[in-house]
Amino acid sequence: MLDAVKHIILVLSGKGGVGKSTVSTQTALALRENGLKVGLLDIDLCGPSVPYLLGLEQCEVYQCEEGWVPIYADASKTLAVMSIAFLLKNRSDPVIWRGPKKTMMIKKFLNDVKWDDLDYLIIDTPPGTSDEHITVMECMRDVRCDGAIIVTTPQCVALDDVRKELTFCKKTGIRILGILENMSGFVCPSCSNCTNIFSSNGGVELAKLAGVPHLGTVPIDPRMGVLTGTTSSVLKEMPESNTAATFKNLIQKIVD
Repeated sequence: MLDAVKHIILVLSGKGGVGKSTVSTQTALALRENGLKVGLLDIDLCGPSVPYLLGLEQCEVYQCEEGWVPIYADASKTLAVMSIAFLLKNRSDPVIWRGPKKTMMIKKFLNDVKWDDLDYLIIDTPPGTSDEHITVMECMRDVRCDGAIIVTTPQCVALDDVRKELTFCKKTGIRILGILENMSGFVCPSCSNCTNIFSSNGGVELAKLAGVPHLGTVPIDPRMGVLTGTTSSVLKEMPESNTAATFKNLIQKIVD
């Protein structure tokens, strides 16, 4: 039921643990902060974390005649969320499925969720280039996808995996909106100075090498931890931070 969705954006990375879900949730919240109606679909079936990041873990989805009704973050219904985590009885329950069952569930998420009218649908994907990603592309052949945000961290091992993701996008015809470098330095909570505890500018160099836009860098900022478990946007809670500036620029590039 993607007919009522105006824009679809994928969040991808070849490497796990780079912060795709954080980027996905904050992108969705920043879009909502700009007065848009947003949907957030978590298709990381084995490691769904979007409900935890938004403080919606205790919510349960139900079905109507048109399909599953997503969880709304508040009464305004400007942020709708869907994740397999809402279907599990316990947070610690593992999803032990082979490829065909994963494919079936993702098709249900893409075709059987009653999203209503949305300006943007953000799809948070698992790491890699396997069944889940191929299924998404097959299901969206007849639906316009704006493109993908590729998330990386500065380390060489992450950059190597992201190169594979870039190749996957080119082979499957996914437009690359750009590369976002996450965990780029550590912001001291006392003096606010940023220290590069890993290497730096890896995302910038990779973007140049691949010929795609660099969407900005997001440091490790301890203040972001306060936002975990809430539906608060970094644009509203930390407006003067480098993280807020990066997401503000990201939203401008997406909307423009």
